[in-house]
Amino acid sequence: MQPILLNWPANNFYGWGIVGLNLLLHWANDPDVRPLMGAPIAEPDLAGIDPLKIVAAREAILSSNRFQTELRGAQAGTRRLPMIVVEGLGNGLFRPDGLSGTRTLARCIFEDTNLTGLNEKLAKYDGLLCASHWNAELLKAHSRKPVKIIFEGIDPSLFHPAPKSDVLDPSRFYIFSGGKVEFRKGHDLTLLAFKEFSRRHDDAVLVTLWHSPWPQLSQGFKGKLAVPLGMTAQGAIDVKTWVMRNGVDPAKIIEIGQVPNATMPLLLREMDCALAPSRAEACTNLLAKEAMACGVPVILAANTGVLDLIAQGNALALTHQRPIGDYRQSGTEGWGESDVEEIVNALEQLYSDTALRRKIGRMGAAWIVNEGRTWSNHARQMKSLLLSS
Repeated sequence: MQPILLNWPANNFYGWGIVGLNLLLHWANDPDVRPLMGAPIAEPDLAGIDPLKIVAAREAILSSNRFQTELRGAQAGTRRLPMIVVEGLGNGLFRPDGLSGTRTLARCIFEDTNLTGLNEKLAKYDGLLCASHWNAELLKAHSRKPVKIIFEGIDPSLFHPAPKSDVLDPSRFYIFSGGKVEFRKGHDLTLLAFKEFSRRHDDAVLVTLWHSPWPQLSQGFKGKLAVPLGMTAQGAIDVKTWVMRNGVDPAKIIEIGQVPNATMPLLLREMDCALAPSRAEACTNLLAKEAMACGVPVILAANTGVLDLIAQGNALALTHQRPIGDYRQSGTEGWGESDVEEIVNALEQLYSDTALRRKIGRMGAAWIVNEGRTWSNHARQMKSLLLSS
């Protein structure tokens, strides 16, 4: 059995953790691989997970947690392990405290296109993994390392079309918006579009899932809005005050706190549509993919990694994308600025045409399955790559 270190956490709350957790669960009883994570797995990390899955993965979780002593020793000493190592790299694509193994690969997930000195930064890696053609082309242009794309997925046993629960007022029109508040996610564009759309339609409701484990990174963001995002006395982002001070009626906002990924289908299936006008996505936008899988029609910005999620009829694409040249915190090659009027028009299409909503929702859900955008497929592809000579 081949041990494989995935050198990042596993949990049920944010992108990297969700990738790690799903790989762990799918490899837990695989006779060929022994999954090991880069951080201890505690009970809160498994919140919302089917208890049968936890039972089935218990030995793999215990084995990974026992490995943490060995991992701490490697981090303090030789830094080379007798196993395959996959390092998780984000913006900057450099991990000075990284490890090496019998084979060492880097999973590169990045939006910052400032990629100078990449050959030196990535010198120790035998190969590079990424999750979009956009990231792959950037890596190929700046590095001589071989690059492999493995798309992220969804769990179809959770994320699939199903009837609404009718917990919400059926006379309202519910728009879902998710992700940590930041410039690249385009939350300012979402609020500007919703401000105009809700002025026309009093039944419009924006359902926000904007909280994250790092509220301090969202504090002060305003983008194209007049007033920046502040914090509550408890240290959380103050969504209701923010929207009110930017001219949006807070009574038209349903604010959701952090929830485990496994409970997201229950929320998404209540929505009439989802809106994701991201300026950049390294992958394909996990929340948008999950909404599509649930049969919810999604409005997507046609840029960066999201282009791998858009096909004929499976979503409404925001094609008016302007280059971004005034953002100093990051390189923005390939990023796109969606047009607020086009966002409003897309919302109007879905609002006025129930049949169109259903058609796009059906096509989106079918596309996810037909394209194999599942975690089981992701795990199979990753295993095949890592065990190949």
